[in-house]
Amino acid sequence: MDRNWAGPALRVGLFGLTGFLGLLVLGFLLSPLGMLVTAALSVFGAGAVASALVLRIYEGGRLTTMGFGWHAAAGRHLLLGLGLGAAGIVFVLGIPLLIGKAYFVATPETPFNLGSLTLVAVCLLFGAIGEELLFRGYAFQLLAGRFGVYQVLLPLAVLFALMHAGNQSATKIGLFNTFLWGVLLGYALLRSGDLWLPIGLHFGWNVTTPLFGVNLSGFTMGLTGYTVQWKANELWSGGGYGPEGSVLCTLACFGVGYLLHRIPIVKQRLPLLPEEE
Repeated sequence: MDRNWAGPALRVGLFGLTGFLGLLVLGFLLSPLGMLVTAALSVFGAGAVASALVLRIYEGGRLTTMGFGWHAAAGRHLLLGLGLGAAGIVFVLGIPLLIGKAYFVATPETPFNLGSLTLVAVCLLFGAIGEELLFRGYAFQLLAGRFGVYQVLLPLAVLFALMHAGNQSATKIGLFNTFLWGVLLGYALLRSGDLWLPIGLHFGWNVTTPLFGVNLSGFTMGLTGYTVQWKANELWSGGGYGPEGSVLCTLACFGVGYLLHRIPIVKQRLPLLPEEE
């Protein structure tokens, strides 16, 4: 192997192996805590440990190397992502609710519980951070710097979708939309030059979805005492996978992508990418 390839291959291999082993070990250890907690915390733990290891060995432990350091525009990027993610799901569910194709019904068996809502929100935050570390963090940026941004963006978006293929009620359109989200999150990283914008976008969508009482990527949470009933088929509702399995989500992805392209963002420098990126 050419030495120009050996270094990146070793680093990505170490990152991938550590992340994979972390998912297996943490998934086993946390399994008594329930599916959602296990999924979120094992992803976060695996992403954090894999990132810390390669940063410590190769980058002197500098979080700024992969865009995770705090900077003057970080808070704005995080809030912007939160707003765009929340707006996306409000579009997907708001239109059917407004035109009478969906409506809220009470679910007394799952009443509103602030403690449960807080726990779920924290889990979703850690899950979003973990997935961004694994899929848009060190390995993504190192590969993009070596092979080119768009040669890496699409394959890792496919891998991001495949990671959700084992979720309950996963469908082809649901996985396609998850692929589109992978592209969006990667583009958000490239637009901002940090992980705060994609983390905000990811968490904004994930935390707003269960507030409507609908499934998130196949997970049923039942937090608010209400859920959405549909007068439309699964093409529009997403079925058991949730709104991410609907054509409305596909439209929302393109809308969010357009806004990401148009909204002014204070782009930071990602050291692992070429200057022109």
